[in-house]
Amino acid sequence: MNRTELKEKLSKHEKWLKGEQGERADLFRADLRGADLRGVNLKGADLRGADLRGANLQNAYLQGADLSCADLRGANLKDADLRVANLWHSNLKNANLEDVNFTAANLESADLRGKLWHSILKNANLEYANLQGADLSYADLRGANFEGANLRGAKLWKSSNQNANFEGADLRGADFWYSSNQNANFEGADLRGAKLEDAYLQDAYLEGAKQ
Repeated sequence: MNRTELKEKLSKHEKWLKGEQGERADLFRADLRGADLRGVNLKGADLRGADLRGANLQNAYLQGADLSCADLRGANLKDADLRVANLWHSNLKNANLEDVNFTAANLESADLRGKLWHSILKNANLEYANLQGADLSYADLRGANFEGANLRGAKLWKSSNQNANFEGADLRGADFWYSSNQNANFEGADLRGAKLEDAYLQDAYLEGAKQ
């Protein structure tokens, strides 16, 4: 997809969000399914409710983009920049992130809360992703891969982490208050300062973890 096409889609999407479509049937939410958006600069873009299923956003610059309610199932966000900086906020509230590839993506301090803080990250690949300080409270993280990820200071209150892989992850100071971690793999993870007192750790694998 070239820049002109993308700009046109985003313009129509913005008008659709504002309810300006009136009689114009061509103003509808952005359909970016399977779009090649590698390295694109979408800083501050309003993509609320956009359809990004299977889109390739590798190396995309999404700092400040509003992706709330967007459908990102199966999208590739490898090396994407979704950091919070100054007053810009990467917003993924209510976004469907199932099967998304976040390998080495930077989501530092990003707000990943969903509706009632229920983000869907089931089976997502977050290998080596930076989620330092991210709020993952009540998130569905079942089967997600956090190998080598930075989750330092992350908030995981009542998150569902069954069968998740935290091997070698930096979980220093992470708060697992009443989270479910059955069969989760914490091998070699750094759990120093992590709050695990009220977490469910039945059959969790903790060999080699630093506590």
